[in-house]
Amino acid sequence: MTTPRVESALPNQFDLKTGTLIVGAGACGMVAALSAAEQAQDVLVIEADPVPSGSTALSAGLIPAAGTRLQQAAGITDSAALFANDIQAKAHHQNDQALVDLLAGNAAEVIDWLTDRYGLPFSVVTDFDYPGHSRRRMHGLPTRSGEELINALRSACEDAGLDIICDRRATVLYRDDNQILGIAVTGPDGSVETIDCDRLILACNGFGGNRELVAQHMPQIEQALWFGHSGNRGEAVLWGEALGADLQNLGAFQGHGNVAHPHGILITWAVITEGGVQVNRDGQRFWNEAQGYSEAARAVLSQPGGEAFAIFDERIAAIARQFEDFKQAEAVGAIHSANSIQDLAARLALPADALTQTLRDISEGGTDRFGRSFSSHPLTPPYKGVRVTGALFHTQGGLKIDASARVLRANGAAIQNLYAGGGAACGVSGTGDSGYLSGNGLLSAVVLGRIAGRQNGAFRSR
Repeated sequence: MTTPRVESALPNQFDLKTGTLIVGAGACGMVAALSAAEQAQDVLVIEADPVPSGSTALSAGLIPAAGTRLQQAAGITDSAALFANDIQAKAHHQNDQALVDLLAGNAAEVIDWLTDRYGLPFSVVTDFDYPGHSRRRMHGLPTRSGEELINALRSACEDAGLDIICDRRATVLYRDDNQILGIAVTGPDGSVETIDCDRLILACNGFGGNRELVAQHMPQIEQALWFGHSGNRGEAVLWGEALGADLQNLGAFQGHGNVAHPHGILITWAVITEGGVQVNRDGQRFWNEAQGYSEAARAVLSQPGGEAFAIFDERIAAIARQFEDFKQAEAVGAIHSANSIQDLAARLALPADALTQTLRDISEGGTDRFGRSFSSHPLTPPYKGVRVTGALFHTQGGLKIDASARVLRANGAAIQNLYAGGGAACGVSGTGDSGYLSGNGLLSAVVLGRIAGRQNGAFRSR
C-alpha cells in the first residue's frame, strides 16, 4: 500500500486540470459535486473503488435532519436547536458547539434540496425511535439501505453530467506555503497521473481500515471486526499531519454491537429499541441496551467469546423488515424463530432455564436493575433470536474545519483552498464511542459536502 504523502516539488507538467477536485465518491463527495456544479464550477471526482460505494453503501442510509418538510407532513414538530441539544447530550457535551450548530442547522436544507432538486424519495422513519433522538428525524430512501442512497446520488451526478473517475487512489498532495496545487493518483496497474486543481475537497472518509492508526488512537476497539469500507485508509489524517492541520478527537468512533455472526450482516437496532434484549452465552443480560448501538460493540465484545444474542419477537421483526439488511439476514438463516423460549434456547445453544428467567425478569412499564425502562409490550411468541458480535464501523475524529468546511491549521488559520467533510473531518461524536448519535456519520457527510461544494470564495491564487 502506497503511503500518502505531501510534496512541495511539483511535476514538470500536470496531466489534467480542473477547478474543484473531490477525493472520494461516497455521499459526501457526490453531494459536494452536485453542490459545486450548481455554482457553475468545473468539477472532477476521483474514486479509489471500481464504482462509488464506500462507507455509505455499508450503512442504513439514514440521515437525521430537523425541521424538514417531510417531518412537517408527518406531523413531527422539531427544530435545529433541539437536534443540536440531542447531539451534545449524547456526546456528553464534548463537541465544539459551533460545529454542532452548523450540522444541525443545515441538515434540513440538504434533505429538502436532494428531494426537490434531484428527486431522491426520502421519507421519515416513523415507527420506532433511535436512542438519543428526542424526535423522529431519521430520513431514508424506500429500502432503508445505504446502497440505494449511493446509487441515487450517483444517478444524480450522471444526470448532471459530472465526471467521476474510478479506480484511482489519491497518493500525493502537492502544496505550497498555504494552498493546495494538485494531487497525484495511482491506477490499478500502478500508473500515476497528476491533476492540477483550484481547490480540493477531501471526502475520503476516515481511517478505520488502517490498522496501525486504529491501534494508535483507539486500542480498545482494535480487535473488533472491521465492518467499514476497506478503502478508509486515513489519507486525510496523514495529509493533515504533514500540513500541520488541527486534528481532533481521533479516538472517537462508531461501533455497532448487533452484527449477525458469522454472517456479517447488520441487524437494525430497532430489534432492541422496540423491546428486545441482548443476552450472553449464559442466557443472561449484561448491560443497559438503551444506551445505544455504538457503545454496544465494546459491551458485546467483553462477553465470553466476544458474542451475544439479540432476543426479540415477531412484532418487532415486522418493524425491522423495512430494512434490506434484516431481510437478507432472514433469507440466509441468521435469524432463528421458535414458538417457545425453550425451543429458541435450543436453536441458539443457550441454557433454557436461564433464558426463560431473563425474559421473565423484564420489567414491563418499569425500570430494571441495569437502568433500562421497558414499554408495555412484552415479548410474545413466535420468538426471534440472532447471534451477534461487535464491530468497528467508522472513525469520527479528523480534520478540524471552519463554517465553510475549510481545513484549519493548529494555529487556527485556514488552509486557503482545502476543504473536508464526512469521515475526513472531525465529527460530532465526542471523544469515544458512547457519543455517537444515530446518523452522525451521514449527517457530517451530506451537510459538509453541501457546504464545501457551494463555496466560491476560496480558490487557489496563481
